[in-house]
Amino acid sequence: MNSSIIDIESWYIPIDIIITTFTTTAIGLTILCLCLILFDKTCHTIHMLLVANSCLTALVFGCAMLTSFIIMLNNDLKQIYYPDSYCIFQAYISYATCAAFNYSFVLQALYRYILIMYPRVLFWQKRRTQMLFVFSTWILGFVCPIMFLFNNGIVYNYDNQVCQLPLRFSFSVIYISFTVYGIPVTLIIFIYFKLLRYIQETSKNVASVNVLSRARRELKMIRKIVILVSILIGVGFVYAIFIIMSFFNSLPKYHFRIAYVFGSSSFLLVIMTLFQFTDPLKISLRKVINIQSNTIVPTVIYTNRKN
Repeated sequence: MNSSIIDIESWYIPIDIIITTFTTTAIGLTILCLCLILFDKTCHTIHMLLVANSCLTALVFGCAMLTSFIIMLNNDLKQIYYPDSYCIFQAYISYATCAAFNYSFVLQALYRYILIMYPRVLFWQKRRTQMLFVFSTWILGFVCPIMFLFNNGIVYNYDNQVCQLPLRFSFSVIYISFTVYGIPVTLIIFIYFKLLRYIQETSKNVASVNVLSRARRELKMIRKIVILVSILIGVGFVYAIFIIMSFFNSLPKYHFRIAYVFGSSSFLLVIMTLFQFTDPLKISLRKVINIQSNTIVPTVIYTNRKN
């Protein structure tokens, strides 16, 4: 394995520490969410199953990115670069789990949509059916970028010390952008406006108050999912700008390092927002805190006896 000495900019190490810290914090929060869902029986619902799926995909995605960031930090500290043996595979896992993470929000929005539009079709509301959907999104996520393992599409970028698809006008970049971000975001927005239109039409007719209120409640939940995805896309806007720039002009030398700062902060912000928007998680955490605070520590009182 060849290695060479390279020029290390003064801002490399601080940036590496920042993105590593953001990602580590996000991983810790996803582990907390998964533990709350696993051990609190009140969280054992279909909706929370889909939330757990989002947390699990986020955990695997975060671990893959954290591994890359740690290697980047280690290389910068030692002032060397070399393509790690698992570098290309780590990039593949990152693309796959990022896709599965985004499609997990599609499942949440679709489940809310089915509850309103097809309340009598119980097959779509069964746990087994939703598990099948979850399994399908994982397969889809891992199939989408699998071609890059065999066509040498993922390469090692020496300046940024990461394995990624080179940003340029190519089928690979357009394909991964649509499959990982474009399609799931479009589906979520389509479901949101479809349900919004349904509520507007229902409110004009003489309908059950319970049906209308339930539809509005589910619409509110889908709106939160739209906000989550908007944060993911909005904070990652820099990465999208770099992709567009690559179609016409040359990119900054350290474009991946810059994009990772926004990407890691976006990832952490999405996980924090997901926790904030999921009331059962907050209730479960309060239970744990109250149990710990109400635990009585036994004490021994010593008294002096006079002989």
